Amino acid sequence: MSTTSFLKIGNREHLAWYLYDFGNSAYAAVILLAIYSAYYKGTVVGGADGSRYWGIAVGIAMLTVAIISPFLGTIADFSASKKRFLFIFSAITWVFTALLFFVQEGDVYKGMIFFIVAEVGYRSGQVFYNSLLPEIADPEDMGRVSGNGWAIGSFGGILCLLILLPLISLIGGTLIVRLSLVFTAVFFAASAIPTFRWIKERAVPTPLPAGETYLSVASTRLLETLKALGNYKDFLRFIIAFLIYNDGILMALNFAAIIGAVMFGMDQTQLIVFMIIVQITSVIGAYVAGLLGKKIGFKRTLIYSLIMMILVVIGMLFAKNITQFYIIGALAGFALTGVQSVSRTLVGYFAPEGRSAEFYGIFAVTGRTSSFIGPTVYGFLAFEAARWFSNNRGLDLLTAEIKGQQVAIGSIAVFLIVGLVILLQVIDPTEEYMES
Repeated sequence: MSTTSFLKIGNREHLAWYLYDFGNSAYAAVILLAIYSAYYKGTVVGGADGSRYWGIAVGIAMLTVAIISPFLGTIADFSASKKRFLFIFSAITWVFTALLFFVQEGDVYKGMIFFIVAEVGYRSGQVFYNSLLPEIADPEDMGRVSGNGWAIGSFGGILCLLILLPLISLIGGTLIVRLSLVFTAVFFAASAIPTFRWIKERAVPTPLPAGETYLSVASTRLLETLKALGNYKDFLRFIIAFLIYNDGILMALNFAAIIGAVMFGMDQTQLIVFMIIVQITSVIGAYVAGLLGKKIGFKRTLIYSLIMMILVVIGMLFAKNITQFYIIGALAGFALTGVQSVSRTLVGYFAPEGRSAEFYGIFAVTGRTSSFIGPTVYGFLAFEAARWFSNNRGLDLLTAEIKGQQVAIGSIAVFLIVGLVILLQVIDPTEEYMES
């Protein structure tokens, strides 16, 4: 596959799908990575408790999505209403992201609740966004379109942060930080408009059987899908592997700003620069993953990306200064985008025709369930280890908190390694589409 074919935008529906990721990634860059996570941990809560509360908030949001997404995915398939559900959950994200403006120092629970609702909307919306991929792209094109989505999406995160960086640097204070959250909500909403205007949902609604409701049909079809998974053993192995390694990826993402702030004393401006670097290398990572997937197979590409991510996490434990942390972040951005993009692509190849939303729902519930565990484990490990080092080793609070972060970082590597080992047992479902 040539470079030009990978970069080709394709039709208007492809462009609309990419633009949703463009706004979606701005939310991730600002709320999860660069600004709100550090603001909540350091200003709203403060101290080692900030890591614990942040982990709990992320965990609750993930658990909620884990419970509702498979049912919603099944209903969307049956009623041909993926776009409708995508709009509902996207609107929830836009509204509650803007409401984060009202979260100030000491508003621990308000900050948690508003973030949890916004995050539930964000993560649930991804189920329906991802499930539109098989409807707008042919099987041999899904890898390219998915990779383009990640690459163009990363540009959205970069642009949003570049707009906010000079404002936060020059003005300073918490007001501009809170206003940046409102800007992000508007940025996401504006970017998503073409998705709802240009993408055509091709599925045809199935009439409800007599005496049935969407919930009862969803429950029945979900049970059928779960039973049918016995016939898709490689997909089942892949899902188990994804459950574990995705935990490590999202732990790294959700705590990256906190790690930088605690271990290297990075201020808000430095964190934004760090995340811009991560987003830039994510674009390159998505591009390379798309090329490699078609050349050597998507499973092999995923394996290489995971190995690189493991080495990056281990390197994080040995970083001594901000410059080294910037380098590690650049490498992490390259690797983690490959992992996420290729994982999403593989689900599209595993899913039987007409059941993409259900399989993406299973994909989502797996990721969200593991992510409920991971961030919670990370938050409690960082908090409890910091307390242990302070109480038993007599370290000052800052040094103890740094040690706590190092202990928690080690758990990320464990998740990645175990997931990789299981992935090695999965047969690549995309081999027939590879270039000779």
